[in-house]
Amino acid sequence: MPVLIGNCAERRKNSSLSLSLSLSLSLSLSLSLSLSLSLSFQTSSPWRPEIDVRSDIAIVYGAGDHHNMTFEQRVKSWRDHGYTVQFMTGIAWGSYDDYFLGKWDGKNHLGIGQVMQNGDTIWHGHNIPYVVPESTFIEYMKKGVVKKVIDAGITAIYLEEPEFWARAGYGQTFKDEWQRYYGFPWRPQHESPENTYLSSKLKYHLYYNAIKEVSSYAKAYGKTKGLDVKVYIPTHSLVNYSSWKIVSPEASLASLPSIDGYIAQVWTGTSREPTFFNGLEKERVFENAFLEYGSVISMTAPTNRKVFLLTDPIEDWPRDWSDYKRNYQATFTAKILYPMVADYEVMPWPERIYTRPYKVANSDSMVLIPKYYSTQMQVMVNALNDMPRSANRVTGVNGIGVLMGNSLMFQRFPTHNGFEDPQFSNFYGQTLPLLKLGIPVQTVHMENLSFAASLKDIRVLVMSYSNMKPMSADVHKYIAEWVKKGGILVYCSKDDDPYQSVMEWWNTKGNHYKTPSAHLFGLLGIAPDGGKYNVGKGKVYIIKEDPKNFVMQVNGADNYVATIKEAFGGNIQTKNNLYLERGPYDIVAVMDEVADKTPYVIKGPVVDLFDPTLPVLARKIVEPGSQAFLYNINRVADKSKPKVLAAAARIYDEVVTANSYNFTAKSPVNTINAMRVLLPAEPKEVVTGNKEVVKSWDESSHTLYLGFDNSPDGVKVNIKW
Repeated sequence: MPVLIGNCAERRKNSSLSLSLSLSLSLSLSLSLSLSLSLSFQTSSPWRPEIDVRSDIAIVYGAGDHHNMTFEQRVKSWRDHGYTVQFMTGIAWGSYDDYFLGKWDGKNHLGIGQVMQNGDTIWHGHNIPYVVPESTFIEYMKKGVVKKVIDAGITAIYLEEPEFWARAGYGQTFKDEWQRYYGFPWRPQHESPENTYLSSKLKYHLYYNAIKEVSSYAKAYGKTKGLDVKVYIPTHSLVNYSSWKIVSPEASLASLPSIDGYIAQVWTGTSREPTFFNGLEKERVFENAFLEYGSVISMTAPTNRKVFLLTDPIEDWPRDWSDYKRNYQATFTAKILYPMVADYEVMPWPERIYTRPYKVANSDSMVLIPKYYSTQMQVMVNALNDMPRSANRVTGVNGIGVLMGNSLMFQRFPTHNGFEDPQFSNFYGQTLPLLKLGIPVQTVHMENLSFAASLKDIRVLVMSYSNMKPMSADVHKYIAEWVKKGGILVYCSKDDDPYQSVMEWWNTKGNHYKTPSAHLFGLLGIAPDGGKYNVGKGKVYIIKEDPKNFVMQVNGADNYVATIKEAFGGNIQTKNNLYLERGPYDIVAVMDEVADKTPYVIKGPVVDLFDPTLPVLARKIVEPGSQAFLYNINRVADKSKPKVLAAAARIYDEVVTANSYNFTAKSPVNTINAMRVLLPAEPKEVVTGNKEVVKSWDESSHTLYLGFDNSPDGVKVNIKW
């Protein structure tokens, strides 16, 4: 879990709207109602030249006053520098001393923390417990936090990380909520699988209710002031929460009318969680990130909720700069391989990234972010300003989905009857063997099956009840209807885990099914014992094996992959890479750990955006286990028109004449700009004010490289030819 408050997400910012409008306080308020700004970052700091990231939105974190600055002054500092200001705070924890220590209502509330079996509270920081969100905390979030924020004129609120640890559930507050919810006394979750399941369902409900209450209040209070308040949920993916043994409402929140969208909090820290594949447990950052982003997108797309994708150039735990760089490239590539999304949080905590020293690889020395890395990072971030949504799809077999559900979080802790699912391998067993073969496997949320869009593009659906259970009989109704109309279902499970018999709908209220799958197979009209079945216009394949064996055993996925190929039908394409053409950008990831060791080759001229020198390459070779992010000059529509192709700064005030190109470049102080500029002819003169400039001309691509020190005030560049 993140150590710093709110450091789980990264925000991306839109490119060309707000900063050029020179927003005043009143203008920024009105524009926040009408403009859809989509590039952001979060910060608890006031504006500083070292962290002036130059995205559209500054998400101010925390409503508390600092020792020398009020909350309102922090907000004003960002507005005064042209930013639309939004707000984020934790919904499961936060710097809420006035509430926890008794100033709010005269009562000390540290006792509402999440408590483990040994009696210890789980803390996020000093006097910051992870909370059981009971009524007084919800009331505090409404009147003590949200009201203050809306009174400051902020119309976008992010309620971050509704998290209840699976290992918690033993404190008196939780016991009281159990009695209130179930109508019978609390039961220790470690004593039975059913108790664990019931405990998790309550944790899920408590945060669903808290968010429903707080977000509804925000909407209603905003209306009293004539404001249209938007509420978003920054959250880890269902993949990560399940892996890390945390319970959260996740997909169910998308059905709330008071929730406008999510931030997918995916970064190196979540994606480096080791996974099994071909019998080997290790970090697989790109593959994990791809599945994490995909799970959040599939959670939101059918409900038409907005989703922002986040990455972090560093992470919460101390590593070294080379580690951060390598894994930032992997997570960033995974993010932009989803062309239906173009809204990003570009980073959390720029104050941490730019002003805190971290280790140099293979040494004990600590340095601030290396110039080469800040340049590369800023090139990548500013490329997002030009990153279009696209109807293109990632190469490979599209149309294979894996079913997920919130109950994946319900059976992760503690262990019962010897049931083990090491490193969440029952999920990865269904997904990694396909992804490693260059199949951009999708995920489908059972909570969204009532929306036709959920299965519209799915030809083969893989599912298992080895690590989740259906929370409604309607899940099976929708799946059975889909199969009978021509869908192909692959079911992989032994159905012998201890959660098969927990008290749930399939064995209560007149139902007497031994397992939930028995109800599904009854609707499908089959009594399976493995093999293939025709059902209406569709088919059902049964593999009587838990998917964890597909990845925890060497060559364990062979039969599974063969079944998927047969189910999909005919000549299914497998390879070792994923490639996407997105506007002028080429995005590629090449998998390792598979038989195909062929590198991926892209013909140029291309600008390598992972190289801070922005070289123009005649071809780019991408080796297995690595990724590439390239600007393809051949896809520039009008090469006679000057254009900044890539820059470690944001570009403003562009003016083109018959023989000149002028613009202003802005980026944080103490960083170095690198630019690749397309020109109709070799320049005769380049003027950058009082900044010393490094420049070189590439005749083959008609591009100019420029390098100079950045300034948040702007460097005016004048190029003549």
